[in-house]
Amino acid sequence: MLQLNVKNETSRLRAVILGTAINNGPTPKIEEAYDPKSLEHIKAGTYPVEADMVKEMEAFNQVFQKYDVQVYRPEIIENYNQIFSRDIGFVIDDIFIKANILPDRERELEAIQYVIDQIDPNKVVRPPDNVHIEGGDVMPWNDYIFIGTYKGSDYKDYITARTNMDGVNFIKELFPNKIVKEFDLVKSKIEPRDNALHLDCCFQPVGTNKGIIYKSGFREEADYMFLVNLFGKENLFHIEREEMYHMNSNVFSIAPDVVVSEKNFTRLNTWLREQGFTVEEIPYAEIAKQEGLLRCSTLPLIRD
Repeated sequence: MLQLNVKNETSRLRAVILGTAINNGPTPKIEEAYDPKSLEHIKAGTYPVEADMVKEMEAFNQVFQKYDVQVYRPEIIENYNQIFSRDIGFVIDDIFIKANILPDRERELEAIQYVIDQIDPNKVVRPPDNVHIEGGDVMPWNDYIFIGTYKGSDYKDYITARTNMDGVNFIKELFPNKIVKEFDLVKSKIEPRDNALHLDCCFQPVGTNKGIIYKSGFREEADYMFLVNLFGKENLFHIEREEMYHMNSNVFSIAPDVVVSEKNFTRLNTWLREQGFTVEEIPYAEIAKQEGLLRCSTLPLIRD
């Protein structure tokens, strides 16, 4: 049996599901795009090709091997995008929560069923249909659970609005002993530079008391200020609009002092090293074209 344990974003990682880019399928048609960034690259003819994405994910896998992390990969579905395992489920404490994702992505859950079968069935939860929640919006942080949402009345019109208030309330009921704090995110169907697809597109903790943040990703300044007050302004690395677009906040922590980052994130990686982090740089710029990066590709199962 897998003894799940995830209490925060940065404790030493022991087991993870890493997505796969193998048999990724053809470039989507314009009307099939799930997000504005993919749409931009489909239109420009710069959408990533499978061979490049497989290489990038293998580089990520090699870092996990280096740190002796147990890595599970989804079973391959033919002609299908299975890169972003964070969307389909997440672990808080010792509970695996299956996400209610866009209906045509249901098969991605089936592809990791062999992992779910190794978990105590009493610890696997599927929310009711009205609950929308995706792993990219959910961040356990010790006593807190941070959740990205969208409170606009036009929620249903936004394919980029992935977690609703029903999702927030579901987590509150499931974890009554935690402080659940939701953040209202800026969404755009057409401009990827103004679209926080998930909370991890505009905020992510690193280490034990630091974080990466994009102020303009929050619809309410009070939500941004909550994080500034909690972490301390001097502990937050503020990214700019173009850095948010390239997904600088979507790095991934293997340990409190080890961060996997994209090799082009020069300003961020310099700051991380100045703060004493070991930065494992890998190429991930092709996968980033689909508005997802390192955190999006992972589903942590066990952290110390």
